[in-house]
Amino acid sequence: MTQGKGFFISIEGDDKAGKTTQAGLLAEWLRSRGFDVVETREPGGTAAGEAIRRILLHTEASILAPVSEALLFAASRGQLVEELIRPALEAGKVVVADRYVDSSLAYQACALGLPFEKVLAVNEWATASLWPDLTILLDLREPNLVADRSHGGATDRIEGRRSAFHRKVATAYRRLAARDPARFRVIDAAQPAAVVAEAVREAARGFIDREEVPRQ
Repeated sequence: MTQGKGFFISIEGDDKAGKTTQAGLLAEWLRSRGFDVVETREPGGTAAGEAIRRILLHTEASILAPVSEALLFAASRGQLVEELIRPALEAGKVVVADRYVDSSLAYQACALGLPFEKVLAVNEWATASLWPDLTILLDLREPNLVADRSHGGATDRIEGRRSAFHRKVATAYRRLAARDPARFRVIDAAQPAAVVAEAVREAARGFIDREEVPRQ
């Protein structure tokens, strides 16, 4: 859980589940309720993280080894925690993160087959064991929708992986949620965006009101 006065929410899910859209809508709603909100994305969010993002998501970098991929994600995440997330929480702000450690556990450990405990350990080291207070999983029940929702547009290196990979990711996320039901809230991402947004707000409202997070 977080260290400090703030509150940490991560939005997780397979590619094209609507994470970025819902993270933005949630941040906007929280600000309308008087919270000081910091938004982050992964990989990226810092100068070092954006450089790593270009390596990780470039479509020509298909030969990147799974262990290298996992370490690069952890490096970007560690920098994000150091520069943005932890200072924001210590200042009493709400952090809304578009992906966090659970992404590496689902993608690099479970879907790519790296040892789960090693991926977990390197991320705990990178983040100094900082975990979200609330993780909202946007569960895209049919991974083939990843291709459908891209509308024929360009995909990055990870989005472009085969549907079998994305099915493994979706299964992994559900298992992670089952392992930690106190932290996770699972929402059907195949619903209309407005319905998903209301469910996300309701999940956040329950946690934040209970924790009495300070407003501006």
